[in-house]
Amino acid sequence: MAAVHSTTTSTRGRLKKRNRRPASPAIIAGLKREIPTYDMMSEEGLELIEDKTEQLLQEVGVEFREDNEALRIWKAAGVDVKGERVRFERGHLRELLKTVPSEFTMHARNPERSVRLGGKHVVFAPAYGSPFVSDLDKGRRYGTLDDFQNIIKLAYMSPWLHHSGGTVCEPVELPVNKRHLDMVYSHMRYSDMPFLGSVTTRERALDSIAMARILFGKDYVDSHCVISGNINMNSPLIYDGAMSGALRAYAAANQCPIVVPFVLSGATGPVTLAAAIAQSLAEVMVGVALGQLIRPGSPAVFGNFITTVNLRSGSPTFGTAESVAASYVVGQIARRFNVPLRCSGGFTSSPCVDAHSTNESVNSLNAAILCGAHYVLHAAGWMESALTVSYEKLVIDADYLGALHRLVKGVSLDPDQFTIDSFEEVGPGGHFFGCAHTLEHYESAFYESDLFTTPAFEQWVEEGSTNIAQRANVKWKRMLAEYERPYLDPGTDEALQAYMEKRKSEMPDIWH
Repeated sequence: MAAVHSTTTSTRGRLKKRNRRPASPAIIAGLKREIPTYDMMSEEGLELIEDKTEQLLQEVGVEFREDNEALRIWKAAGVDVKGERVRFERGHLRELLKTVPSEFTMHARNPERSVRLGGKHVVFAPAYGSPFVSDLDKGRRYGTLDDFQNIIKLAYMSPWLHHSGGTVCEPVELPVNKRHLDMVYSHMRYSDMPFLGSVTTRERALDSIAMARILFGKDYVDSHCVISGNINMNSPLIYDGAMSGALRAYAAANQCPIVVPFVLSGATGPVTLAAAIAQSLAEVMVGVALGQLIRPGSPAVFGNFITTVNLRSGSPTFGTAESVAASYVVGQIARRFNVPLRCSGGFTSSPCVDAHSTNESVNSLNAAILCGAHYVLHAAGWMESALTVSYEKLVIDADYLGALHRLVKGVSLDPDQFTIDSFEEVGPGGHFFGCAHTLEHYESAFYESDLFTTPAFEQWVEEGSTNIAQRANVKWKRMLAEYERPYLDPGTDEALQAYMEKRKSEMPDIWH
């Protein structure tokens, strides 16, 4: 099943026929939303937010620090550049954004796992960026490369996750300036889903793209999106050289920058939601427009990360009513711009798997679905305000994503669904357990969780009185035990490892 891309410029059709292998875990290549999105704000309200965003861009602007090339590009585009500050005339950025594809494919090395972004499509990816990992056996600890690879394997084994993610945790035992090579390689080696590359410096982004060219072929990469970069703003209103440089690298290579502000309302953004949304929109418009100046028509994604803080302690808070409301409004704005949207995942500030973590994560994930998000990063495993990725929560969240797969299908109105014959068979006062229609749909009628249990109390006690975290602990261990690595062409694997070794030999280890 795992089609492999050689280092040549083979066509997609030839790639699909080569090196077929036995089927891997069940494949669901993204979702198609069959339910409407939710519009929270009026057209007049949206127009007011966009007007205030244009005012912010014109009067205050955005700074590009330590990136003279970005400043040169803006000057060449006729933008007002004074020092590192860039200001924009009304309507200029919106005009540049018209070349962003409203829908595109993120290609996987296994074509069956390629996903669509935009339109009615939804893609779920695991948590991103945590320095710590946790599980019930070993507790909270710094992440390692083994943990990194385990999380990739768990995402690959789950049918409810469609994307391998990126920095699923930090392998802290590896040098900071070299670990990106092992992380990108691990996504390529242990999964055949789409994946994210490095963004922490421009050079690391270029390494990620170079490795993608080895995996897929240079010409193929030039015309297809095969890797993406999660570009985080230094909110408020700053692009540092690392992030803007990485953004430029991905856009120039025709790959996808996912441009994401980091608005903590009350800390890195205003305490009022309307102003925080305007700031977020300004920051995203600038980043996506820069990519379009570099390569018009290259893929890009509007990112949304607006949440709140505890104003007494300064700690970030997630899954709150305010952050959910912001997601709905940003979703409406993204549809007005006709660009794909990245939105909230299974967010929580809880340090453990409990009702707190479930409440916040479900609030965030439901908002992502109903606001119209196309790419949901952090959809599974996020814990402790992004400091930790939890093995147990990863599989618990993925289980809930399975329920969302059912939700987005809505209610079928096919003739068979009304089953008048069943009413005649059962009659008034009867039950439907054994009727023909029930038996026909027995295996597919409802989403059945792997982790939720419905036994009588006595049976639950007899079976060990386990809670969901304990059951999740058993499940992730079983998934790893059953994992089989997807096929990768040995020649391609050798070329990837040779590139990594060469790059590592060219620089000393850096640990900070």
